[in-house]
Amino acid sequence: MTSSTTSRVPDRPRADSQVSTLADAFAHGGVVALTGAGMSTDSGIPDYRGPDSPPRNPMTIQQFMSSPEFRRHYWARNHVGWRHMDAAMPNAGHRMLAELEARGVVHGVITQNVDMLHTKAGSRTVIDLHGVYGRVRCLGCERLVSRIELDERLTRANPGFAETVTPADGVEIAPDADAIISSTEHFRMVDCEVCGGILKPDIVYFGDSVPKPRVRAAFDLVDSGSSLVVLGSSLTVMSGLRFVRHARKTGKPVFIVNRGATRGDDIATLKIEAGCAEVLASVM
Repeated sequence: MTSSTTSRVPDRPRADSQVSTLADAFAHGGVVALTGAGMSTDSGIPDYRGPDSPPRNPMTIQQFMSSPEFRRHYWARNHVGWRHMDAAMPNAGHRMLAELEARGVVHGVITQNVDMLHTKAGSRTVIDLHGVYGRVRCLGCERLVSRIELDERLTRANPGFAETVTPADGVEIAPDADAIISSTEHFRMVDCEVCGGILKPDIVYFGDSVPKPRVRAAFDLVDSGSSLVVLGSSLTVMSGLRFVRHARKTGKPVFIVNRGATRGDDIATLKIEAGCAEVLASVM
């Protein structure tokens, strides 16, 4: 998988007392982790808003629903991009969170990522806030199918397409399993086999809303924990920031580990400017 080749901004120096404070929170137990794209960069999946991230214009739900041309463009790119996300493996940060959950230290994970790497790493209590790349939903009958099953249909409809646009040719993979390619006019879409309805990845697009039951489950998880630790998220979108605000409103400490500023820095109990795996290794 390809990603930006620019060098990372060096971590700012941080006091040992910061890590000690975070380690005390983990020692207390009941930690709920809220993770963002920065959690998965070490697995080769680029983020949207990191210090080295190029400008991106992900497709919005309004665009996807507006015309068949937008949907064809999306599915052509996803047909290339999803398999590279599927091949991504959990990094040390994912594995350490899973181990901390197994020890009874981490209460659960709320992730804004669609890459399924927490589940691959062995985490058991995971709320995929924005859905997952591995499922596809029919917007007509609500039928769910696996992305593997849809890939078989799209491959039959578009023989050789994925092989003509590979990362070796300079294709960039975006955080939502979208491949950055331009020529998609000849791609053929498929519809739901049951009702003929529009198929959409079971992920929350920009401009879309997280399903209310999922939001409620995430609030319940935060309420059941003793602290909230944000890992690798700029908290730019409200879908993640609201849990930080809720935790602080209910008197729970909030710790943020992220390279770069976040929208929660002013209300956080502690902010550590560093990589997720690096800090988790220090805590463990």
